[in-house]
Amino acid sequence: MIRKFNSKAAFVSLLMVSVGLITSCKKKNPVEDAAAPNQVESNALQTPTSNRAFLTRDSIFLYAKQTYFWNVGMPSYDNFNPRKYSTNEQVLSAIKALPSTGGRDKYSFIDDGSVATQLSGVSGDYGFSANYDGNNLLRVKYVYPTSPAALAGLKRGDQIFKVNGRTTNRTSQADIDNLNDGIFGNNPSISLSINRTGSAAQDFVINRASYNINPILFTKTYTLGAKKVGYIVFNSFTTNSVPLLENAFAQFATDGVTELVVDLRYNGGGSVATSEAFTNLIAPPSQNGKIMYTTYWTKTMQDNQATILQNQKFWYTFSNGTRELISMFDYSFKPIAAAGNQEVFKKRGTLNGLTRVYFLVTGGTASASELLINNLKPVMDVKLIGKRTYGKPVGFFAIRIDKNDLYIPQFQTKNSAEFGDYFDGMAVDKDVADDLTKDFGDTSESLLAQALNYSVSGSFTSYLKDNSISGTSGAARALIDQANEQLDHEFKGMIETRKLKLK
Repeated sequence: MIRKFNSKAAFVSLLMVSVGLITSCKKKNPVEDAAAPNQVESNALQTPTSNRAFLTRDSIFLYAKQTYFWNVGMPSYDNFNPRKYSTNEQVLSAIKALPSTGGRDKYSFIDDGSVATQLSGVSGDYGFSANYDGNNLLRVKYVYPTSPAALAGLKRGDQIFKVNGRTTNRTSQADIDNLNDGIFGNNPSISLSINRTGSAAQDFVINRASYNINPILFTKTYTLGAKKVGYIVFNSFTTNSVPLLENAFAQFATDGVTELVVDLRYNGGGSVATSEAFTNLIAPPSQNGKIMYTTYWTKTMQDNQATILQNQKFWYTFSNGTRELISMFDYSFKPIAAAGNQEVFKKRGTLNGLTRVYFLVTGGTASASELLINNLKPVMDVKLIGKRTYGKPVGFFAIRIDKNDLYIPQFQTKNSAEFGDYFDGMAVDKDVADDLTKDFGDTSESLLAQALNYSVSGSFTSYLKDNSISGTSGAARALIDQANEQLDHEFKGMIETRKLKLK
């Protein structure tokens, strides 16, 4: 699963800043090879220094000054003084808190390279995640196929009543801390005690291991009278998932699917190129050649003024086979088709008769997931079911600083109707709480049931239990949601993985 790396102390011992390959944004381009040797960045404007920690903090600010989406109105280097902060995270937090952001930056972070690795489809954890349900019971919310958790037999909906010997009763912050350490920490193994409907309690010991991520957790075609409705659970926009999506959609085409349910409830995003491919698998052929979306980079980058990007170097292989050391500064960031920043629809696959698409979403649905939805809204009948989405219409590529990657928003996407201002999330057509007690594909599961009901009747059902899944009061539900937010470690990002064009 793609998760953010929280490095609270990772940079403390740095002595100098170096920059190299943009590990995420250009990693999978077929014409690009290995990174050039690291280049030394020394842009300190105050007292010259060889102190690596100071230079790192300088670079965080200076890259933001030229490439940050909210860089207009940022203070000067001397007024900001990044060296006054004790850690790199403090520098980044101070940038996020600047008035120029309007409080909208909930996205920037520093990573150790894990995001780039996981984006390519490889992970090294247990392969599952968990949340509290409406009855305050901790349940497995998903399991990746072939992961250690899947091989051990863990399933969505399993109630976890002990983690590493400690109960999961949510009575204090210490309980949440124990879960975060046990499930999402770096321990080599985890012990779980599980209750499963119809079975005796079971104990599991799961060992951390590397595995290939298959983000398609479930697919099925439902027959509703004369209508065929396809259902796909897609959990992460990894760069390796397009062939998997194409295979799933080929089956939908064979089945004669005319409506589609896309379950993105836990999908925090990932590759822009994968989102674009997914869009083209769903979109009608009649849209071919018409604008899908436009990428608007920071104006400094559009105007060719982000000279600091000259430090982000890598080897580029041209179509004639010659190789040249270039930088991110050599790309064009103008919001036009000639610069590769205005994409058009290019139908993929043979599923051509879709009349409606339903998206199952929650507050964990973000970035590349929202891009997919936003691309399709102007050209299809789109219904959203669940809870308001996260709200991330901006994206980034990794800026390599020493041994870590800085992710700060650098662009916003807007669909063919020039809409992209969903910073507060996308509103749903039917407000329904996630039902962790049901497995994916169960037609009684609350979100899927609403989509299937609409397909048959043309309307959503209206039950009081839709937003409780229990007798839980609104106040208690809010506390459960707060706990689940603390257990949400999914990466939320839209990473530029398309092949940009040189100036």
